[in-house]
Amino acid sequence: MAGHSKYANIKHRKGAQDAKRAKVFSKLGREITVAAKLGGPDPDMNPRLRLAIATARGQSMPKDGIERAIQKGAGLGDSENYDEIRYEGYAPGGVAVIVECLTDNKNRTAGEVRTLFSKNGGELGATGCVGFMFDRLGEIVYPASKVSADQIFEAAAEAGADNVESDESFHEITCAPDQFAAVRNVLEQKFGEPEKGGLVWRPNVNVPVSEEIAASILKLVDALEDNDDVQAVTANFEVSDEIMEKLLASG
Repeated sequence: MAGHSKYANIKHRKGAQDAKRAKVFSKLGREITVAAKLGGPDPDMNPRLRLAIATARGQSMPKDGIERAIQKGAGLGDSENYDEIRYEGYAPGGVAVIVECLTDNKNRTAGEVRTLFSKNGGELGATGCVGFMFDRLGEIVYPASKVSADQIFEAAAEAGADNVESDESFHEITCAPDQFAAVRNVLEQKFGEPEKGGLVWRPNVNVPVSEEIAASILKLVDALEDNDDVQAVTANFEVSDEIMEKLLASG
């Protein structure tokens, strides 16, 4: 267990910026639809759906939009069939990238993702080409204002989490994928719904890059995140906090 992360605050500031995009409700709705289809439309019996709804509410998604997405997943409205697909490739500087998608057209998404890599100085690779550079983890995020670092650390440790990283804005709890549900349930009972939760990819090898290369990587990441089918993008580059703050501010 650890207690601090130099990148957690930056990462979530970036997430807050992304949330301002007009497409964010569509992506949130797609996750809700998939969660409802896989686990049923009752959030009390479907943890993935419960977290998807909580995330959507946290981003101020309208209630009727959430309800429509649930109904689609339950087959009560116009329903699309979405597949979960992972793409892997390289950004400028040889940085590894994992792109997670929900799509109703695999061929379209593959072509679009490949083009986005090519246009932004990267290259789409074969599945598995960079996956070994990342670990699959359960992640649960709480606002720092909701609970103290000591309280979340103690509760997470007792629940079986592997790590807790806290800064002035967020607490980020990580655990093994097969422990995610148990850890989430314990924390939810003590502190209420998290701001975010789910399975994520976390780099186990980081590549230091220059400010110029970092700017190119962020350009690729932004382009991928703008795609309707892309739900999450993870890259294993590393720059100083100061450079990252500068790049995010200029973006």
